[in-house]
Amino acid sequence: QVQLVESGGGLVQPGGSLRLSCAASGSVFSIAAMGWYRQAPGKEREFVAAITWAGAVAYYADSVKGRFTISRDNAKRTVNLQMNSLKPEDTAVYYCAGGDTLVEVRNGRLRSWGQGTQVTVSS
Repeated sequence: QVQLVESGGGLVQPGGSLRLSCAASGSVFSIAAMGWYRQAPGKEREFVAAITWAGAVAYYADSVKGRFTISRDNAKRTVNLQMNSLKPEDTAVYYCAGGDTLVEVRNGRLRSWGQGTQVTVSS
């Protein structure tokens, strides 16, 4: 089993930046890919970004491409999401997740979820 714990959420003004982190523990390398999802009030959970532990390939949702960057630190067993140029529509609970392949994480076939961290973009 893999346990995922997110941190770094908060309140930020439009145009600002936040960095989310996801700490993984347990059988971390039993899952090959990690990603971030988000869920805004009244909306379905949606894919944000994903990366393999190898770090060679990353996927992004079109809505965040060019503004968000996903990265991983294998030594610390963390996956990070650097969010720049934040917009009010980025407001959501952000979840860390893990899966067997990058494609499966992107498509929502996930084996592990974190508890989520709130990001609010507002002036």
